[in-house]
This record gives sequence, C-alpha cells and structure tokens, in this order.
Amino acid sequence: MTLNFDLWVDRSHSDSVKWNKYNNQDVIPLWVADTDFTSPPQVIKELQQRVAEGVFGYGFTPPELIDLVIKRLADRYEWTIKPEWIVWLPGLVCGLNVAVRATVSRQNSSLMPMPVYPPFMQAAQSEGRQFKSVNVTEQQQRWVADFSRAENLLDGSEKLLMLCNPYNPGGTVYRREELLEQQAFAQRHDLVVCSDEIHCDLILEPGLKHIPFASLNTDAEQRSITLMSPSKTFNLAGLGASMAIIPNPELRRKFIEASNGIVPHVNILAYVAATAAYRDGEEWLDAQLDYLRGNRELVMTRINAMPGLRMLAPEGTYLGWIDASALPVQDPYRFFVEAGVGFSGGADFGAPAYVRINLGCQRALLEKALDRMEAALQALQR
Repeated sequence: MTLNFDLWVDRSHSDSVKWNKYNNQDVIPLWVADTDFTSPPQVIKELQQRVAEGVFGYGFTPPELIDLVIKRLADRYEWTIKPEWIVWLPGLVCGLNVAVRATVSRQNSSLMPMPVYPPFMQAAQSEGRQFKSVNVTEQQQRWVADFSRAENLLDGSEKLLMLCNPYNPGGTVYRREELLEQQAFAQRHDLVVCSDEIHCDLILEPGLKHIPFASLNTDAEQRSITLMSPSKTFNLAGLGASMAIIPNPELRRKFIEASNGIVPHVNILAYVAATAAYRDGEEWLDAQLDYLRGNRELVMTRINAMPGLRMLAPEGTYLGWIDASALPVQDPYRFFVEAGVGFSGGADFGAPAYVRINLGCQRALLEKALDRMEAALQALQR
C-alpha cells in the first residue's frame, strides 16, 4: 500500500470547521483536533460501497465492530472487556456531558486537571454545576496533574474525577504509577472516574504504551467510565462513532438513563468507517505515526529556538502545548493570528499565556506556519 501523508487536500472550500474559521483570511489553521490527512483507503472504499446502496434507514451496531473493539483492547492494551460494557455514542463530547449528568447533581461537583480540553469545563458546568481544578505542573519535562496538593481542595461535594490520558493539551502519556496515584485518590474520596482516552492510539514517544485507567485493577474498573473512539486515530471525527466502556452495571444503567431521549444513535456510515478502520487501518496508522513523529521533531526544534517560546515534547496526541508567557504581548493567540497562524487559544483551556498547535497536517504547511511565526517574532524584537 502506498501512503502519502504529504498529499495536499484543499479543504478551504469545503465544509471543514477547521479551515472555515479563518475563511477569506490568510491564516493557516492549526487549531481544532482533526488532521488534514485522507483516511485509510479501506475506510473510503467501504463508505463508497455503502453509499452506493442508496438506502440509509436505521441501523444497528455491527457485531464485527464489537468483536474488533474487544480484540483491539485485549491485543493493544491487555484490557479484557465484555460486549455489554460498551455504550455507543455519536461523539466523545456528549459522553463527557452524559457522564456528568449521570453522576453529579447540581449540589455536587467534579474535579479535573487544569489546563484541560475545554469541553471538560463546559460539561462540568452544565445546568449550574461546579467543578474544582487539579493543577497540572511541569515535572521532569512532562505535564503531570499534581494530586498531592489536591486533597486541600475537597469539601465532600465531589462525585466525579474527569481525567484525560493522553493528556490534552500537553500530550502526556501517564505511567502506571501515576495512574495508580489517581486511582487511589478516587478510591479515598469515592469518586467515579470518567477517563477520556480518545488519543490512546496516537503514542509518539518510542517505548511508551497507553494504559487504560479501568485496566489498572478491580477498583478502577468498577468506578470508571472510559471514553474512546476511532475518530482521532483515523481522522473520522466528522462521522461520529465513539464509545463509553462502563464495566459497573449500576453506573452503566445511570449513564444510559441520562442519555435517553437526548443522545441520538450513531450514524450508520460512522459504523461502516469504524469497522473498516479497526479491521484494516493498522498499516495506515503506523505510517501516520511515523509522519507525526517527524512533524513533532520539526516543531520541537524550531519552536524551542524561537525567542519567548517553549514547548515540551508531546508523548502522545498530535497536539503541542506552547508556553508563550515570555512573549511581550498581551494575547499570544491574537498575536499569532495576526501573523497568519491560527492556533487554539490557551484561554479556552484555562491558560491564556499558552497556545495549542495541531501537528496533524502536511509538513510543508507546518513549515510555512513556522516561518510565519519566526518572522513575527523577529519583527517583535526590532
């Protein structure tokens, strides 16, 4: 199979959210977490075949897809799950919201690492609910949630701990001992744990391995809601096929109950794409990871040589968290937009002095964006 991740796909005149944000502006969009790569060939082929049938009535989850998910989790992550644990969803963000509604009353609260992917905060504040922040700090060149200081935050109202592994925005892949610390914290305070693991297949650092929170031990399993999806892995986000894996039957019942009448069924084309991706997408995924590692190396080398910027190497995801706090500008996000580069603004994540870069694009485009950044910073120094 010949795979070319340098292939340019013009999305500027399509329905792309990523590219339409700066429509009619000379701004390179490196923000929302989808990539500019075409999906695996078998996914495209099977979608075309399904569309050619011409009938798009209600569908059900393909048994093959369930089998593929179970096998994948066992083979890749040594996590044995049962079919009935899987609750299919049309997106991971709705899973975050359902998890909050199922476990947190309006008088209770959630906990989450900060800064964090913005939908965590939005879900936690739904219908007037509250949340508390566990500070993420730099530890040995990695972004790590500091649970040692979180005890002082608690007042007994907390019901849900929302985790993100690999960590978005910082790209940390949590080690077993770090996850066990999080599990012990949740156990001490009797917290349900909702673990967003959507980037689990995108491990960039050689030698690292994703560990599902629920696979740690029986206690972790029984208090967990694990959110996963093929969407980031295979660039299927616009199709919408995700899952919540919930071993505890009572917790699963509450989750399903909270979603009834609100969360729609998964799109039939999303099922087709997810099945094809999980069955036939590994060669494509391996090639994408190699390409993303090259992009990571390029970005790390150039950004850390720019005055006023610093970026730790993301261990997973295709996202980078850039510290722009040393820049003599009030709003780093706006500064770079004016320079022709559109990042995700750090203020949305709870850290206004940072910006998040999406590395999932053709290398030539990334180089062009880095050139623009460099030029803007040089002009700033004059």
